[in-house]
Amino acid sequence: MPRLFVNRLTSVDLSYLHPQRGLLGESWLLDVVIEGGLDAQGMVLDFADVKRSIKQLVDQAFDHRLLIPMQYTGLTEQPRRGMSHLNFVTEAGWMIQHSSPEQAVCRIDADAVTPETVAAAIVAHLQPQMPGNVESLQIHLSAEPIAGAFYHYSHGLKQHCGNCQRIAHGHRSRLLIERDGERAPELEADWCERWRDIYIASREDLDKQEEGDMWFGYQSEQGRFLLRLPAERCYLVDTDSTVENLAQHIADTLAREHPSHRFRVSAYEGVDKGAIAEAGCE
Repeated sequence: MPRLFVNRLTSVDLSYLHPQRGLLGESWLLDVVIEGGLDAQGMVLDFADVKRSIKQLVDQAFDHRLLIPMQYTGLTEQPRRGMSHLNFVTEAGWMIQHSSPEQAVCRIDADAVTPETVAAAIVAHLQPQMPGNVESLQIHLSAEPIAGAFYHYSHGLKQHCGNCQRIAHGHRSRLLIERDGERAPELEADWCERWRDIYIASREDLDKQEEGDMWFGYQSEQGRFLLRLPAERCYLVDTDSTVENLAQHIADTLAREHPSHRFRVSAYEGVDKGAIAEAGCE
């Protein structure tokens, strides 16, 4: 039977709950293989329809959401009045609390969120919405190959008019730093270690801090969002945590730590997109 494929159809930016690492930002590349009979055009599916409809369905249901492993024993969730309220206890015993509108979460019927369990969920979501000639779908999710340093981070942008306003979505991102016009991989590795598995939050979104935890909350267009994390898993900035502001924050911090040098920072937000900032002596 004919099969159609599209590699790197899209990238999915999300966060999920991990038994050891807690709240984990991630970016996965999505490849699709579609098997079926030929339609009146002699096609399994028009590439334009693949790029438009399948990408749109994936973006709506999985992108910029918090993915929840529903069979994990340390999870308790109470959906109520269009809201999701959950507690997640890691294997080490520390807790994450999250409250958001339903549209900000995605439930995965497994004890762990992995590329394989999410791919299966995507297939189950897509298959009923495919044309009748499409017999089967295969979805493959994978991390972008990155030779240098990278980090996983989660954040929320309350002022964003789209889905970035969700308090716990994230990215797996590379970082490029130049010092005086030359690549500085040791500085890249240092920053990626500082921000390993981190939640980056605007200081004004911090509601309270006590007993080693931080509580964040805000009201945005989609509704009320709340998040509680261990303080050691959080990093506060004085601005919104847009990639433009994060690139400038790194550049400004490097300029203060190394006052006799000029820095250029290319901070990525997931795959193949990001912001550039410069700071330091001329």
